[in-house]
Amino acid sequence: MKVKKSVILAAGKGKRMGDLTTDIPKPMLKIGDKPILEHIVEGLISAGISEIFIITGYQAESIENYFGTGSKWDAEFTFGRQEIPNGTGKAPEAARNWVEKSPFLLTYGDILVHPNTYSKMVNRYEKGDTQGIVTITKGDDITKGGIVLFDQDRRFTEVIEKPSHETIVELKKSGRLQDDLAAWYNAGIYVFEPRIFEHTEKLSLSPRGEYELTDAFNQLAASGDHLSVVETEGQWVDVRDPEVLRSLGGA
Repeated sequence: MKVKKSVILAAGKGKRMGDLTTDIPKPMLKIGDKPILEHIVEGLISAGISEIFIITGYQAESIENYFGTGSKWDAEFTFGRQEIPNGTGKAPEAARNWVEKSPFLLTYGDILVHPNTYSKMVNRYEKGDTQGIVTITKGDDITKGGIVLFDQDRRFTEVIEKPSHETIVELKKSGRLQDDLAAWYNAGIYVFEPRIFEHTEKLSLSPRGEYELTDAFNQLAASGDHLSVVETEGQWVDVRDPEVLRSLGGA
């Protein structure tokens, strides 16, 4: 099936941004003359994805009023709200009925990539030999992010959040992690089929007291779905704090 729909998770305040998000959510902070979220939207549209569902929460009206119906971008926007801020694992469920039976690209509202990444993901999925896509990006210290494990055929097996040194040693000892694969992070952009919701609805709270999206797609892969890993194109940026924002030309 063709990937024509996208869901963007944009419900959070962005606490690490401090006073910058007192009145607006982090996805609406500007880089250049556009909000972070608009850069993402334009990238998705350039990849042929014109049906976009934006999940809002904190200061939801600022996002909903800015983007409206999507006519300005020759796209169709729909909104849903994550009423309880209980984690990324439950957030996508606001779009469940809208997704219906379609595959969809899922991304966070603060992850920036070259637009070619979206096209690359879509093209890989539409080959028809995989049930989903997990993007990866290279990093220097895998203890600071989610390390993605995959086999020689680039089939995803698991993501482990912030693995300890001891965990990494054990993974290598068991053969689940090779030295040349040690620096691949979860890049936070995915293509899923609606089956992902069967796993989000069964999630348990993580040690952080939240429902984690990574737990859901780990379960999806463990259940037998073939998820392929795709490397992001160009620079990958998690706009996580004011320092990163300023480096990109933001406030």
